[in-house]
Amino acid sequence: MADNKDYYKTLGVEKGASKEEIKKAYKKLAKKYHPDLNKDNPEAEQKFKEINEAASILGDDKKRQQYDQFGSEGMKYGGANQGFGGGFGSGFDGFDFNDIFDSFFGGGGGFGGRGRSRGPQPGADLRYDIEITLEEAAEGLEKKVKMRKNVTCDDCQGHGGTDVSTCSLCHGRGQVSRQQRTPFGIFQTQSTCPQCHGSGESYKHECKTCHGSGHVMAEKTIKITIPAGIESSTRLRISGEGEPGEPGARPGDLYVFVHIKAHDVFERDGDDLYLEVPISYSQAVIGDSIEVPTILSKAKLKIPSGTQPGTLLRMKGEGMPHLRHSGHGDQYVKIQVEVPTTITKKQKEQLEAFEKGFKDKKPHQRFFDNIRKAFK
Repeated sequence: MADNKDYYKTLGVEKGASKEEIKKAYKKLAKKYHPDLNKDNPEAEQKFKEINEAASILGDDKKRQQYDQFGSEGMKYGGANQGFGGGFGSGFDGFDFNDIFDSFFGGGGGFGGRGRSRGPQPGADLRYDIEITLEEAAEGLEKKVKMRKNVTCDDCQGHGGTDVSTCSLCHGRGQVSRQQRTPFGIFQTQSTCPQCHGSGESYKHECKTCHGSGHVMAEKTIKITIPAGIESSTRLRISGEGEPGEPGARPGDLYVFVHIKAHDVFERDGDDLYLEVPISYSQAVIGDSIEVPTILSKAKLKIPSGTQPGTLLRMKGEGMPHLRHSGHGDQYVKIQVEVPTTITKKQKEQLEAFEKGFKDKKPHQRFFDNIRKAFK
């Protein structure tokens, strides 16, 4: 028995290993040595054959018992007389190889047995971009838009025809299979039936409007609800407004991407708004109460006396509405003091008198005094 094979050693398990341990070991090695996944390894094909042979024996209780009694050579001549065949089916005694191959071939088929049913495919998702103003974002709105897309055929209600019967090609399964014999066994793939498109049904009279597809290209009006406080580039999902799916499957969704136009007056930072407001020299000195714009209206703003250029004044609650809870952000007003470029003779005299009224030195004089002190 010089050629007797040690299947336990091949899979790297102990002789008393459970079926779950054998399955786990096989799964790890099958992925490591499968020729389609290891094309650069010249030894992968032979190694893959060896682990398949070992798993087909140890994965079947009856064959494993015969192997434990007679060894691999003894199975050929010692009364078992069954060997391990040219491949393996969907499973030996509960050992499902298709489950293993699905884990790294994506359910596209298996060795022997039945492939996994893909089923009718849902419709594709669609995208729509919409541009709104900052005022619309602050208030929220409903907008109706028109877009061309595939819709369910009204004439056949999406069935593709009339006088329904079981599809003669797939016999109602919605899937067709193709088998190919390989050195590793029988490889089987499945795909959607081209005759019934996965529905499992065929029609005596094909719909002339949609030519059996169940959907047609048409212009549809869709209502988009945009909530108040939305930010630019936010994505809204409208369920079921994508492309129609295959018969029996759900449609896709429509994703609306909202873009907000730049504003002439306001700048936005989250839920806060910023703007610049000019005031006169006298208003900055004496103080005042002025009316300033808000995003949807107007409001009073108090200018304290002695306000300096560039001062940022806060208007609480006058910003954008919060999207996910009640309340609003704030509005910040940057003060710009306007200096008149031309004045009358009388205004000049009044300003000179105003300047003489200060007992303290002028700001620029105080500045140079501080410089001189620093160098003494």
